[in-house]
Amino acid sequence: MILEKRIPLSYLLSIAKRDFIIVTSFTIILAAISETYNIDYEIPFSIPAFLGTAISLLLSFKLSQSYERWWEARKIWGAIVNDSRSLVLQLKQFCVHEDHFLIKVLGNRQIAWCFALTDFLRKTNDQNQLEKYVSAAELKKLETSQHVPLKLLDYHAADLRTLENDQEINSFQQIQLDSTLVRLCQSMGQAERIKNTVFPKLYRQFLKTFIYLFVIILALALEELRYYYEVPLIILITMSFLLLEKTALLLQDPFENQPNDTPMTSISKNIEININDLLGQPNSVQSASESESFFVY
Repeated sequence: MILEKRIPLSYLLSIAKRDFIIVTSFTIILAAISETYNIDYEIPFSIPAFLGTAISLLLSFKLSQSYERWWEARKIWGAIVNDSRSLVLQLKQFCVHEDHFLIKVLGNRQIAWCFALTDFLRKTNDQNQLEKYVSAAELKKLETSQHVPLKLLDYHAADLRTLENDQEINSFQQIQLDSTLVRLCQSMGQAERIKNTVFPKLYRQFLKTFIYLFVIILALALEELRYYYEVPLIILITMSFLLLEKTALLLQDPFENQPNDTPMTSISKNIEININDLLGQPNSVQSASESESFFVY
């Protein structure tokens, strides 16, 4: 995920390096053939202009759809922030004894749940936060679980039932707390829907094919220019299309642990800080903007 506003130029070049090499090589070869054999293709400039306009409309649509997926992912994690705080606040307010040990157990487990959901969506396996905030007995059971975040919510539900049985909370209060768990489970399901719904790859293939076709027609239409004008101009115009296409591709999958992803690690750390403050526990972490580098893996 991105934690700084400035993106290194090397990263921008790396994501389109293959396309840059292809476009540059093709343009140089075509310009060399035209210069050597003095070929006049007589293709009117209106043809690549029309095709470029069509590609621009397709790119606008794809960028819009990709950003919509990215923004939905960010809203989901915004809801997780709110419900994580609400869960601890409700526990502190509802429990007869404000220092009941299950309040801290549930609060710490909620911190672990945020990091576990981050790992689950990114398909990574970082046990540090689980070991820090989950008991050894629960951690042992989680080793065989196929869905760690869901299992942690199941432990939440069991502890809420214990609080009601111990008359720490009444039935109405348990319903309120259950509603918070349901919202957390719903947010998790929404994130999984985005993760598991693949953006149509055929659409991307058609778009990229049109861009390369545009390169060919534009190169033929500009063959009257001297090669030292033609080659840089074609590369500049074409790479702008290709970089926009790459940007849309990166935005459409916000949970793939890439620089443009939803900053789940940063959000989880801020939740950790907030819940530790509510529980009166010392904070051993800084805010994500101070403690993390450009990329977070």
